Amino acid sequence: MTDFAALLQPDRGQPARDIHVVHPDAYAAWLAAQPARVRAAVAANKVTGKPGNRAILPGEGADDWAMLLVCDEPLASPWRIASLGDGLPEGSYRLADGAPLGAAGLGWCLAQHRFTRYRKPDVTGPRVLLTGDVAGIEEATRLAAATAHLRDLVDTGASDLGPAELEAEADALARLHGATATVTRGDALATGYPMIHAVGQAASKDRAPRLIELEWGDVAHPRVAIVGKGVCFDSGGLDIKPSAGMRLMKKDMGGAAHALALAALVMQARLKLRLHLLIPAVENAIAGNAFRPGDVLATRKGLTVENTNTDAEGRLILGDALTKAAEGTPDLILDFATLTGAARVALGPDLPATFVQDEGLAADLLAAADAARDPLWRMPLWDGYDDMLKSDVADMVNAPDGGFAGAITAALFLRRFVPAGTPWAHLDTFAWRPTARPGRPKGGDAYGLRAAYALLKQRFS
Repeated sequence: MTDFAALLQPDRGQPARDIHVVHPDAYAAWLAAQPARVRAAVAANKVTGKPGNRAILPGEGADDWAMLLVCDEPLASPWRIASLGDGLPEGSYRLADGAPLGAAGLGWCLAQHRFTRYRKPDVTGPRVLLTGDVAGIEEATRLAAATAHLRDLVDTGASDLGPAELEAEADALARLHGATATVTRGDALATGYPMIHAVGQAASKDRAPRLIELEWGDVAHPRVAIVGKGVCFDSGGLDIKPSAGMRLMKKDMGGAAHALALAALVMQARLKLRLHLLIPAVENAIAGNAFRPGDVLATRKGLTVENTNTDAEGRLILGDALTKAAEGTPDLILDFATLTGAARVALGPDLPATFVQDEGLAADLLAAADAARDPLWRMPLWDGYDDMLKSDVADMVNAPDGGFAGAITAALFLRRFVPAGTPWAHLDTFAWRPTARPGRPKGGDAYGLRAAYALLKQRFS
């Protein structure tokens, strides 16, 4: 794991190279104030003042140089100088003229993180950023560590990350923070959480399904449940996915990775809440005992579900987990899930489709997302589509025919397992970045994590 604490350091006047971050609107005035050697270097690098332009600026001595970045990202953006965190030589740097760091420390750190489990890391030394914003260093490095660990979990191949490994992650988190971890498996799972059991029963014994729980905090504080979908690999079950659809299904535990990361941030910050983390962990495998299309499944809540698609398994395991979360009468439930392709078709990879049962919670969550520069897009829990969940033989189906409004009907299915008066938000997140951007390599990524953390900080600090 990258030592993020070493990458952001208090500025005590130690030697460092300057980074000039110049807005395009201020570029002409900045350039006019520079000495001739700087203007010549800028011209040689064909810098025109457009966002993304950069150049090495010569100093007075032979080994004296600084860096120019033309940038129109606002101070609140974590990615403002992320491209430099990845591209500069080893050494120490500071923003020129005492410019405020803002949120950019997070991107600076994350730009230097790489997933190296299966290959040798590069040998580039650390790029250390000095800052006068000392108070923000700890929070930035915490967020970087949580995000990087989330990315690493999603990037790990399913052969190395199954339900047992998710259980180990929760155990390690519990030990670190003095929390209590419990796991339900085997006969107790089949009886108490029949949908989790049904989805995962075809997996091999060492990848058997389970419900992982962690509890932390003062029982007198408001109770907050965080639920994460932990499908460690999704073949689609008997409604098997094509090879192209299965290629990235190691990431189908991305909801669990988000939930673990958020729980870690909550406990590190010692927020004044009673945390209940729930991760239904399964592999949706194919074997003689795999659950079948047309099976009618029992649920922890007592409803019956006609299984119309074994590839709509995430909502099944979440239904039982949400039921258990609701039994604690929480003040808030947040769930993260890589749930539907329909959400990606509608909103692409960057915007988690966000469904919220409580208007006050919706307003606070969207405001937190905006402040954290971690965008969410609210989608409707449209009652008019609830009839799509009707079954001829059971209380409901898990996946309506026709494919219309797939993200909405999945959220409406989950809503059946959340008490009407409980504030609840469901984030249908992709957990994967298909193309690299500064500070955000291709692969597993966090979407909605910082927004949810900002919400919890605002409510429970």
